[in-house]
Amino acid sequence: MLKFDYIRPSSVAEAIALLNDSAYVSRPLAGGTDVLTYLHHYAPNFDRVVDISLLPELKTIRQTGDTISVGAAVTFTEITESELLQKAAPLLVEAAGFVGGPQIRNMGTVGGNVINAAACADSLPVWVCLEAVAYLRGASGERSLPVSQLVVQPKRTQLRAGELLTHFTFTVPPTGVKAAFLKLGRRNAQAISRMTMATLGRVSVNGQIDFIRLTPGATTPQTMRFSEVEAMLFGQVPSIALISAASRQVADSMIAITGRRWSTEYKEPVIMALAERALGRVLL
Repeated sequence: MLKFDYIRPSSVAEAIALLNDSAYVSRPLAGGTDVLTYLHHYAPNFDRVVDISLLPELKTIRQTGDTISVGAAVTFTEITESELLQKAAPLLVEAAGFVGGPQIRNMGTVGGNVINAAACADSLPVWVCLEAVAYLRGASGERSLPVSQLVVQPKRTQLRAGELLTHFTFTVPPTGVKAAFLKLGRRNAQAISRMTMATLGRVSVNGQIDFIRLTPGATTPQTMRFSEVEAMLFGQVPSIALISAASRQVADSMIAITGRRWSTEYKEPVIMALAERALGRVLL
């Protein structure tokens, strides 16, 4: 029988105090989907969970000017049902709809998905594509990091002991920008991502690409935008030939980072196909 203490704070400040209480090894609990999976395979590496799932400060979705703020304890279902995000960040809404099944989306949180830092995290390439900033609060105060820097590699982040991820912010993409999120899994539903692709793009009135961001997921140790591909596309007139060449560059960029491995034979054509489909959706 697993044994550990449970406590529910009434504020973020109290949660941080509990996480920094040296009498316990504490772990935040939001949706619990990753914690339960962990406990199926390993003994707990904590002796107390701090339940932050209902803290109002972590449950907000709001817009101030052109900046969107999303609390770390917001669930994926709440993302998909948010009228604000449906209008301002359809890329995030689309990706949230691919996470697990209804039960997982009802419980799983965006903050947990990032901090757990699984290579297959569906929201991670989206936050990076949106140039989102993560806000971390600890005993010494608050700091912020781009999500692209927060997650260093699978299962490793720059979150410090006693810190709590409180929320994300990002700037609403300009008017006319289209979004595409593609996911490849073993099944069409409730499947861990084998590879994902988050893309934003716009073609100007003169027919040239004037906005482009492309972020593959589950392909490189650190999730990042593929700037070489973006530079190749920016300012060009979109065409099938251009998108095909850019997709080839996506594969080349991945291989330049990871090297050729046993899985490259499979990943190389697949990432090209995902890139081609995603770029086609936002540029053609």
